Parts: sequence; C-alpha cells; structure tokens
Amino acid sequence: MVANNIAQRLSTLITQHETDVLATWTAELAGKTFRGDDATLQRHTRQFLALLPAAITGGVDDTSARQWDEVRNLLNEISTQRAKQGSTPNETATFVFSLKQSLFSMLRRELAAEPPVLAEASWAISTVLDQLGLYTLEVFQKSRDQIIVRQQHELMELSTPVVKLWQDILALPLIGTLDSARSQVVMESLLEKVVETGAAIAIIDITGVPTVDTLVAQHLMKTIAAARLMGADCIISGIRPQIAQTIVHLGVNLEDVVTKATLADAFVVALARVGATITRKE
Repeated sequence: MVANNIAQRLSTLITQHETDVLATWTAELAGKTFRGDDATLQRHTRQFLALLPAAITGGVDDTSARQWDEVRNLLNEISTQRAKQGSTPNETATFVFSLKQSLFSMLRRELAAEPPVLAEASWAISTVLDQLGLYTLEVFQKSRDQIIVRQQHELMELSTPVVKLWQDILALPLIGTLDSARSQVVMESLLEKVVETGAAIAIIDITGVPTVDTLVAQHLMKTIAAARLMGADCIISGIRPQIAQTIVHLGVNLEDVVTKATLADAFVVALARVGATITRKE
C-alpha cells in the first residue's frame, strides 16, 4: 500500500501546479486525434485535474473505491460521449494516459532533491492513471456494444417494412437471413400492421431470403399462425425452384398455405380473396 504521506504529497503538488500541468497536458492532447469540439475537451481536462487531488488524498491503491466515484463518473461521461462520436478505443484511453508525461515532468522538477520520494510518487501516479485508463476502455467498450445492439435492432426494423398494397392487403418483403431475433421483429411488425389496418391478407415475400432451412421454415409458420390468430391469412411468395426442393426435402408442411412464385402472382390471389380485380385499360 502506498504511504499516506506520498498520497498527500502527490495531491498537494498537483493542486499547486494545476495550471502548469493543465497547459502541458492540453498541449500533449493537441497533437492527438480527437473527435469533438475543443471547448468540451478543455472542460473535461479541467474537471479531471480538479477532481484528481481529492481522490488521491483518499488513497491511490484502488481507483474503484468510493473516493474515486466522481472521477469515474466523469470518465463514464467522456468514454460514452466518445463512443457515440465514433472515436477509437485508443483515442479514448489517450485522454488519461497522455497526462502521465505532464505529471512526470512536474514531479521530476519538484522532487529532484528527493529521489526515493520521486520514485514512489511516480510509481503511484503511474498506477493510478493505468487503472483509470483501463476503466475508460471498459466503459467505452460497453457503450460501443450498446450502440451496436441498438443499431442492429433498428436495422432489423428497417429491413422488415410492412407495406399496404391495397385495401385489406399487406406485403412483407424479407431480405437476408431470417434468424430468431429477426423473426421476432418480423412477427411483431406484421401483427402491429394487421391490427392497425384491419387487413385480411398478408403476403410474405421471401424472394430476398437466400436459403430456407428448418429454422427459417419454423419462423415462417409461427408468423403465419400468429397472423391467423389476428384474423389475417398469409400467402408466401418468392418460392424459387431451389427453395421448393428444399422445403419438400425438409418435410415442411405448407399444404394449408398458399404459395406463389412471384409477388405479382400472390397479389392477384390476394385481390381475388378480397373481391377486387385489376383490368388493363384499353
């Protein structure tokens, strides 16, 4: 454990030379690549240096202790903001690690006559900044993961649009792989639109689905069953020869489901179901 007198000495020196340390630190950061405005960076550096001395006074062995709460909260804000701005993990951690040079220079200057104290203080501040730098990386990664999950969900919603083709007729064109997560979004989107429009027919077009396996077929059947419970019959379009062979090979029972090769063919059937026709104008 680092002696309390070393922690106190560090805290006092940082407070006394805060202006000089801040100047050299911001100059160091100026040569780095950061996304965001200079005013925000200046604010963060000032806040960090203002909070650091009090936290160090309480102990430098464990930056997860309570006295480091305000410092960690600030780093949470910085890391989360940088994740949203598209910064890299290296850019984010550099905010903390770049402070080392400024503090080391100050300590060498102020403790030149006390080599043992200089060595111990340098080790202590290096350990603290290493822990805080790693903490920023952890927060950054969690924030980035949350952003990715949210974007994936948004993309799934955008890639499963439910279109109203005609009075009482909906179309759900599927593009890409239909996994469990996406099939849930597909089902929810279709059911919400059925309730909203009171549609009687829903065309599920799988022209853009590259392959149909047992899992995909199960997802389709569940979606069809759920739509029927809401009062809408489903027609599957986009049944290519390869998919037809696969469905037969898998033994999937689609006998009670109308299937068509193209969306146009399915639309004609849907129109007939709702008592509508389209004629070519002479």
